[in-house]
Amino acid sequence: MKNTLVIVALALVAGCSTTPSSIVQGPTSSRPMLVQAAPANDGAIYNANSYRPMFEDRRARHIGDLLTINITERTSAGKSGATTGSKSGSASFTVPGPLQAKLGAGVGLEGANKFADADTQSASNNFTGTIGVTVTEVLANGNLIVAGEKQVAMNKGIEYIRFSGMVAPDTIQPGNMVSSTVIADARVEYRTNSRVDKAEMSNMLSRFFQSVLPF
Repeated sequence: MKNTLVIVALALVAGCSTTPSSIVQGPTSSRPMLVQAAPANDGAIYNANSYRPMFEDRRARHIGDLLTINITERTSAGKSGATTGSKSGSASFTVPGPLQAKLGAGVGLEGANKFADADTQSASNNFTGTIGVTVTEVLANGNLIVAGEKQVAMNKGIEYIRFSGMVAPDTIQPGNMVSSTVIADARVEYRTNSRVDKAEMSNMLSRFFQSVLPF
């Protein structure tokens, strides 16, 4: 019994420092693919190293390019239902002829049952913010698979913001901004990995041992 309690206590302490699970698919970053450079063909005015097309579209379109996701997720759902029912019945009989004066006119029975039930459920969430993501894959039709992660270290733990999804090039706005509402197969999550301080850990362990000790 003593060894079991020690193992459980160690598991509780170790669980406070593990990375939370994720619903984001695939790697959260990717480096650009190496492309073999063609030999420079410089002229009297043209220089391949400094040339920038005047009307070049700077939208992300290659593996390793960066996008900024504007997260604006607002959802709400509601459900309600009601059920009612009722049931009633009756029965009667009379005593025949000569016995009616002695036993009474008759006997009657009645019964009723009613039932009513109602249920209402609602849920809503609001998630806003921005996160930078990387193009991790370019599909044959030109759509981009993107993923990214942001970690913010606070006093007692780390906050994880992760995102992944498929972006259509036509939805990319100037500055490589994309709204999360137009991204397919989006995976958005915000999770924390808080470290419990000594006082909180002591209180939690004391409650655990008090719940299993016979007093």
